[in-house]
Amino acid sequence: MVPSPDDDLIERARQGQVDVFNQLVQRHQATVYNVCLRMLGDAQSAEDAAQEAFFAAYRAIRSFRGGSFRGWLLRIASNQCYDQLRQRQRHPTEALADEPLVADPAPGPAESAASFETIALLEGAIRQLPPDQRLCVVLIDVQGLDYGEAAQAIGANLGTVKSRLSRARAALRELLAPEFRLSKGE
Repeated sequence: MVPSPDDDLIERARQGQVDVFNQLVQRHQATVYNVCLRMLGDAQSAEDAAQEAFFAAYRAIRSFRGGSFRGWLLRIASNQCYDQLRQRQRHPTEALADEPLVADPAPGPAESAASFETIALLEGAIRQLPPDQRLCVVLIDVQGLDYGEAAQAIGANLGTVKSRLSRARAALRELLAPEFRLSKGE
């Protein structure tokens, strides 16, 4: 097995070196935050979930058994997101903010209003997916994790991840098809 660049930091963090754990946080905070933002839909909830995920990871670092640290960390973060989503269902008090799920493309001279409209349509469609399917799309199609790492992050077997991703992509095609037919004049 090829050693991970995190291996030395993980071992030192297991020994209680907080400053070393902070290096792991700095290395992975953007990915964790982005997954939380895409799952929860608003910046404040994403910040809270990411922070709680890192606290939980710090408390559980000694139980990390190897493999992908990023996958393990994203599993903790996805659990935090699921907890917040369940809490929202029990106590619906506010609507989701209109935070972007897909990063805006770098502005350039060739950008058109249609590209921004397409991004908005895609974001809206992703938000309509059930949380388990949304997480698969975010981890694999948006964040670029491979199936194995996504399976570890989700806490499911590889077949389940592939199945959820397939259903999610099919649902996205169905949700987006009418919009694209209209925009193409069909």
